Amino acid sequence: MKDKKELSKQHRLMREIIETVILTILMFVIINLAVQNYDVDGPSMEPSLHNKERIMVDKVSYHLHDPARGDVVVFVAPPDPALNYVKRIIAVPGDVITIQGTTVKINNTALQETYVDPSYQGNPYQPIVNKVVPKDEYFVMGDDRKNSSDSRLWGFVPRQNIIGRAALVYWPLNDNNSGFLPDVSSVFAHVPTNATRTDNLSGNVHLVSSTSGEGGVIFFAIPGVFLVCSRCKKKR
Repeated sequence: MKDKKELSKQHRLMREIIETVILTILMFVIINLAVQNYDVDGPSMEPSLHNKERIMVDKVSYHLHDPARGDVVVFVAPPDPALNYVKRIIAVPGDVITIQGTTVKINNTALQETYVDPSYQGNPYQPIVNKVVPKDEYFVMGDDRKNSSDSRLWGFVPRQNIIGRAALVYWPLNDNNSGFLPDVSSVFAHVPTNATRTDNLSGNVHLVSSTSGEGGVIFFAIPGVFLVCSRCKKKR
């Protein structure tokens, strides 16, 4: 009788170990599909992102909705597909953008860009006047306007180039901008939708390098879900 009980305990223990291993592998795969970590290399997103910081990029959200004005995104660089850049989306498909000096207008509305520090303000490029953003393309700029190679120089970013949204700065700790990137949607809240936006629209570098993808933003709750399910199963 004791042997049967011991054997039953051993079977339960082995089953729990196997289940734990499978769940751990599943969680790791899901998290790595959902997010990826990147190292910031360069100054062009100062002061929002600093050189050598580590950021977590959400690769799932844009499967559910389109990129929005104000989002900080990581994308395959149009000037060099071997590199990844990180910039802020300023204009979306259908928008009409004008940049004269340091004044940026979207659909004839001047932006009050709170994320651009006056000490980083500037524009070394030619003016852009009433340029329409084509379908499935985005106009991006670095927050350090004096030291950013961006859409002012090399044009739009195709939708398929966008890897995901930079969501979280997690290293180094205790820096002045650690944690989730601020929501700046209020900057664009008064920008009207351009009447030309239809489905028939035609149309120093800040780099990021990929590192191992461990951790998550959207899937932080996954371990808790598995634990709850596991407890429910035991109660049954």
